[in-house]
Amino acid sequence: MNRRLIAEFILLYLVQPILLWLFRHELRPFLLPGMLALAAGSLFLLYQDQNFHRTRLWNFEGLRKSWRSILLIFLIAAAIPAGYTLLIEPELFLGFARAKPVIWLCVLVLYPVLSAYPQELFFRTLFFERYRPLFPNESAMLAANVALFSLFHVFLVNWIAIVFSAIGGYLFARTYQRSHSTLAAALEHGLWGNFLFTLGLGWYFYAGSIGWR
Repeated sequence: MNRRLIAEFILLYLVQPILLWLFRHELRPFLLPGMLALAAGSLFLLYQDQNFHRTRLWNFEGLRKSWRSILLIFLIAAAIPAGYTLLIEPELFLGFARAKPVIWLCVLVLYPVLSAYPQELFFRTLFFERYRPLFPNESAMLAANVALFSLFHVFLVNWIAIVFSAIGGYLFARTYQRSHSTLAAALEHGLWGNFLFTLGLGWYFYAGSIGWR
């Protein structure tokens, strides 16, 4: 097994989230630039691989085959965070949209482009395409991907971000595995992200318990 590939994987997907947690306050202003830098680095590594099919970065055919299942799962599962917000934290319900409608609309437009797609490049496309040799099968890759995606949200120091990111990570990873389309996974990610921000739960994903109000 390629030792360099193992070291690279450990650095990117294990060491990095630990450092993010340890220096979460200091790194606060650099999260978005850091995510965009990770996306750029992911593209660089992917483009070095002659076996990587670049069409997977969009793959409209994969999106066409996946959008119905993405929408169906969303329509069914959206009741869970909506119900939680209404029953447990009703003061948050639609709070962001009502308090800051202009910023909320900007988030709806920019989040899928500046956050969801870059995240899917790093967490799904790079992960599943470059580091496949490190895993015995697709199921092992899926489990590792879900766990590591959740680990990256530990720096937010709240259980909602960790649990919801694990659930979302499973959905997005399965979508990528089935569609081989970064675009499909990113659109699903953006759909859920925008929904959580609209509900009012988005606070947990950019603030959490570390004083980011």
